[in-house]
Amino acid sequence: MRTKRYSELKKFNTIEERYEYLKLNGVVGKQTWGWDRYYNQRFYKSPEWLQVRDIVIVRDLGCDLGIEGFEIGSKLLIHHMNPIWIEDLRSGNRDILNPEYLITTCDRTHQAIHWGDKSLLPQVPIERRPGDTQLWTKTNNRRF
Repeated sequence: MRTKRYSELKKFNTIEERYEYLKLNGVVGKQTWGWDRYYNQRFYKSPEWLQVRDIVIVRDLGCDLGIEGFEIGSKLLIHHMNPIWIEDLRSGNRDILNPEYLITTCDRTHQAIHWGDKSLLPQVPIERRPGDTQLWTKTNNRRF
């Protein structure tokens, strides 16, 4: 699997393109944390993680996949573009703290990436135009 990078991701302009770049095709990973879950729980509470998490949120303007117009109003997550393994934590692999390999997501987008479910992605808002919500016009002046 090739290493995914923020510098490559930002070349894609739409949420769909960024999703396609990041998706894991329905495979979360071969290894589960199991009894070693305390490693990643300790990592996600560490001062180093909390600091880099803030850096990534600011860089991405608090937007889903870093795309303006997709501001996250609820549960905000930082996604590792490349899966992390227990050995990364044990060995102190500094790449897991490198913003180049991290992106801000909402919970639904994070689930879409991991499970390959495009239907979970946020939809582009409909562009409204003057009069498009008008209930009746001169050409349709029926009475009820």
